[in-house]
This record gives sequence, C-alpha cells and structure tokens, in this order.
Amino acid sequence: MSGAGFHVHGPHDHELEHAAQGAHGGGGEHSGMINQIAMFTAIIATIGAIFGYMGGATQANAGLFKNNAAIKKTEASNQWNYFQSKSTKQSLAEVSRDLTPREDEKGKYQAKIDRYEKEKNEIKVGAEKLEAEATAWDKQSDEQMHQHHRWAQATTVLQVCIALAAISLLTKKKWLEYAMFGAGGLGVIVGILAALHI
Repeated sequence: MSGAGFHVHGPHDHELEHAAQGAHGGGGEHSGMINQIAMFTAIIATIGAIFGYMGGATQANAGLFKNNAAIKKTEASNQWNYFQSKSTKQSLAEVSRDLTPREDEKGKYQAKIDRYEKEKNEIKVGAEKLEAEATAWDKQSDEQMHQHHRWAQATTVLQVCIALAAISLLTKKKWLEYAMFGAGGLGVIVGILAALHI
C-alpha cells in the first residue's frame, strides 16, 4: 500500500520486482540458469530433429529393403517352379525312354533328358542366386530397423530432456537441471550408437 511518500512492500511485490529485474538482465543466478537451460534446450531440440529425421530415413530404408527381399523371394520361387516343371518333363522323358521298345527312340528321349538336366542346373544356379539376394536384402532391412530403433530411442531421451528443461525452469530446482543435462548426454550417446550401427 502506498500513499504520500510512504510505501510498504508485501512479499508478492518483492517477487514481482525480482522477476522484473531478472527479465531485464538483473536476475543474477536465476537469469544465468534460464539462459543456460534455454541454450541447452535449443541445441538438444536441433539434435533431436536430426535424430528424428535419421530415424524416419532408416525406417523408410528398412521398408524398401524388405520389399526388395520379397521381390527376390518371388523371383526365386518362380525359378524353383520352373525347375520343378523341367524335372517333371525330365521324369516323363525317362519313363518314355525306359518304356519304348525302339532303340532309335531311346536316343531321342535321352537327348531330351540330358537337355532338361542341363537346363535344370542353370535354373537352380539362378534360383539360389535370387535366394541369396533375398537373404542379403532381409539382412539389410533388419540392420536398418535396428538402427531406426536406436534413432527412436535417442529422440525419445532428448524429448524427455526437453521436458526436464521446462520443469527445471518452472521449479528452479538445480537437481532437475542436472537431470536435464544427464538426459541430454544420454540421448546424444544413444544417437552416436545409432550412427555407428551398434
């Protein structure tokens, strides 16, 4: 209450004046804490955005690689079906060769059997190659998915760090500020693990 040169400060008035001085650069320790947390939060948010982008990219790659694996598996399956049809034709030629009474016909069937055997071997090599490619794409997809999980873990820890920063600003608790720095450091470490494919 004030009047005729006489002014009485209440506790609330004192806190308002103190806050106003802090906002204008005269806040001392709290002002330094606020600036430090604000700068750290901005850096962590930027790193978190990069980690989030990397997580999305690795997830997209994992899906693409899994799709490539499925295509190769389908192609390999088609080759094995083709191999099976050649085996069936070879079996029929063998039965025909064995059942024909004429010797000149046996040679004709044997030539077909030999041709089918050669074609089967070529088809088998192609099918096995496609299966190996499918396995390689599957492995790459799994590696990308693992890396995606690491990026997601790092991003989540950095989001917790930003939440701790907000709480420490509101409560002005020093231990929360330390927890914020710890979470930020942990998030960066997990991000490094993601970058190293660990």
